[in-house]
Amino acid sequence: MTEEFRTEADSLGEMQVPADAYWGAQTQRAVENFPISGITFGRRFVRALGIVKKAAAQANRDLDKLDDETAGHIVAAADEVIAGEHDEQFPVDVFQTGSGTSSNMNANEVIANRASELAGKEIGSRAIHPNDHVNYGQSSNDVIPTAMHVAALEAAEKDVLPGLETLRDALAEKEDAFDDVVKTGRTHLQDATPIRLGQEFSGYRTQVEKGIERVERSRDHLAELALGGTAVGTGLNTDPAFPGRAAEYISEETGLEFREADNHFEAQAAHDAMTEAHSALRTVAGSLNKIANDLRLLASGPRNGLGEIDQPENQPGSSIMPGKINPVVAEAVNQVHKQVVGNDAAVAAGAAEGQIDLNLYKPVLAHNYLESAALIANGSEVFAEKFVAKLEADREHCEARVEQSMALATALNPAIGYDKASKVAKQALAENKTIREVVLEEGYLDEDEVDEVLDPVKMTERVVLGEE
Repeated sequence: MTEEFRTEADSLGEMQVPADAYWGAQTQRAVENFPISGITFGRRFVRALGIVKKAAAQANRDLDKLDDETAGHIVAAADEVIAGEHDEQFPVDVFQTGSGTSSNMNANEVIANRASELAGKEIGSRAIHPNDHVNYGQSSNDVIPTAMHVAALEAAEKDVLPGLETLRDALAEKEDAFDDVVKTGRTHLQDATPIRLGQEFSGYRTQVEKGIERVERSRDHLAELALGGTAVGTGLNTDPAFPGRAAEYISEETGLEFREADNHFEAQAAHDAMTEAHSALRTVAGSLNKIANDLRLLASGPRNGLGEIDQPENQPGSSIMPGKINPVVAEAVNQVHKQVVGNDAAVAAGAAEGQIDLNLYKPVLAHNYLESAALIANGSEVFAEKFVAKLEADREHCEARVEQSMALATALNPAIGYDKASKVAKQALAENKTIREVVLEEGYLDEDEVDEVLDPVKMTERVVLGEE
């Protein structure tokens, strides 16, 4: 037993901890108390915890709350956590105490033990103490929401926005490539007036651009940090200069703009900023879902669907039907949307459950936001590179279907009136003829007039009636 475990203690007594673990007694209790999901915090959140602890040590050093040597060892240990060298040392389940105290103490213990080791002391010696040194001037109640915001804003800036920009650029390329492809528009999934395929893609590109703007607008409130509020927002046991100084160090570490919360009581008792930020992700996921669905429809077939675009052959589509190709990447994006919608429900519900001076859904809020951010970031990159970039237009098919469309009759309204145009459309459908054929047969227009009025390309541009 002594070869595999060491004994560490907390206020409740002694605990057996794996000998090679940097965590201590409180983390071990959490591991044993919460064998719920097997889901632990990922890279973004662990990195954020390291950033917060490093900044706290730097601020406390500047304010003479920690000596230079102790602070230096804490900073060095925190740097290793930030770099991902100790991710396996964070084993606590996401479903834990609602304040995230277990994860805060996990960080305190790992950094304290590693810092003690760097100081030449034994792990478990508490030469550098998890509470008295690493957690000095802090509480789980302000550390965890601070880490939430740091992780969320980093995920948005470094993962989500680059992924969306990649997708936007891929759609913009297709918008240009398909600008001369005239096809049948569709409303209510029924034939409508002509539209250019590039125009449809301009709509998709704009959806993603506006999604980027929505994510960017969530920056301001995520930039507010709860650090310095300690237990209930009053700042008990911390220097008044600590929160501002720590926020400066967090900004320096991340390259992003962070600041002390406008109101520490709001920052710890409510997490409306997380609801707001995740709602932007939910909206973006809905945009991606709409685009993916449209492209699946446009590529449907290849012989008995719309077949207006040719999709990439990413993989065989069926275990029983030879030669079948499915829009598998678009389907993955559809599934991302459903997961993000579920996550949004959890975030909205959790953020609304703050009670008096503390919201007790912090871990699940952080986890769901970060999962959604990763799904959207990765999904956008894959969608852009493996699907959108490889799409081709079936130009001949698009042109042929436009000529057959009953909706061409719409262009007849200014020339022969709505009633005659309606009669033409119905007759063309009943007799399996084109609009052009019926108009000529009935003598409503001559050939030159028909060519002028029923020019599909002109129908895709806004013109002022009566002007050439």
